Amino acid sequence: MKQTVIAIVGPTAVGKSRVSAEVAKAFDGEIISGDSMQVYKGLDIGTAKISEEEKQGIPHYMIDILHPDEAFSAADFQHYVQHNIQHIASKHKLPIIAGGSGLYIQATLFHYNFSDQRRDKHVTKQLEQELDTYGAVRLYQRLQRLDPDQAAKIHPNNHRRLIRALEIYETTGRTMSEYQQNQVNESDYHPIFIGLEMDRDQLYERINSRVDRMMADGLLDEVRRLYDHGYGDSQAMRAIGYKEFVPYFKDEQTLEESIRLLKRNSRRYAKRQYTWFKNKLNVHWYTITPSTMEATVAKISNDLAGML
Repeated sequence: MKQTVIAIVGPTAVGKSRVSAEVAKAFDGEIISGDSMQVYKGLDIGTAKISEEEKQGIPHYMIDILHPDEAFSAADFQHYVQHNIQHIASKHKLPIIAGGSGLYIQATLFHYNFSDQRRDKHVTKQLEQELDTYGAVRLYQRLQRLDPDQAAKIHPNNHRRLIRALEIYETTGRTMSEYQQNQVNESDYHPIFIGLEMDRDQLYERINSRVDRMMADGLLDEVRRLYDHGYGDSQAMRAIGYKEFVPYFKDEQTLEESIRLLKRNSRRYAKRQYTWFKNKLNVHWYTITPSTMEATVAKISNDLAGML
């Protein structure tokens, strides 16, 4: 019998942490963070890391397990989360994944094999040198020729994903799109996806307000500490909420512009999250607002009782 895993998904700022805690209380569950940036110590305010009070005494996993200069891939996420699912299930508790990256969650709960996607440092270095010499446009145009579907998913300025997509082709002879299409759409688990959605204007207003609260809570100081400790070029600092301030520290843009970009990037990320979950996974969707939180949680719990 397959292990049931609940995944509570949806765009940023929609209320996944609160709902996951309530579901965990209702069904004797424990929570695994699905956010690929909350694994980093010191990235607290910018990742909207859950507070001890918000945890309500429920064990949470995949938070504060790495230093900011450590790399963390989808394969790493898959390994850690699958281990935590097994650990939680061994205690006869219900594993619940809360929020995060659609690709990472899908890769974890379905048969994604990363064994033949190991990094080739030599190829990576060559591509990085080409990026430094000729710029991202040249690499991006090559990816458009080789793998137009993948190029459509990657922004030219996302150098890490751009290089990774080209590296896979250089080392395997297959495009990333071909690799993803060959993945088996089966799961070792019995996954139940609960999706939270909100009126777009209301969600965007919540995102903008949350950025303002983050700034009031000391986000700038948090990013400055990481930057001053030499993490400016780390994977962690390329996350939304952190990368926007690096040009400010370098006197390349104003603080106001950094905040504006953070709000814009957060809204765009919410849209991408929503689109991913709508198109890639079989999700049970629930419309939620701050005023209907309790009623929506009650509806979700009632529905889940019939699925478990």
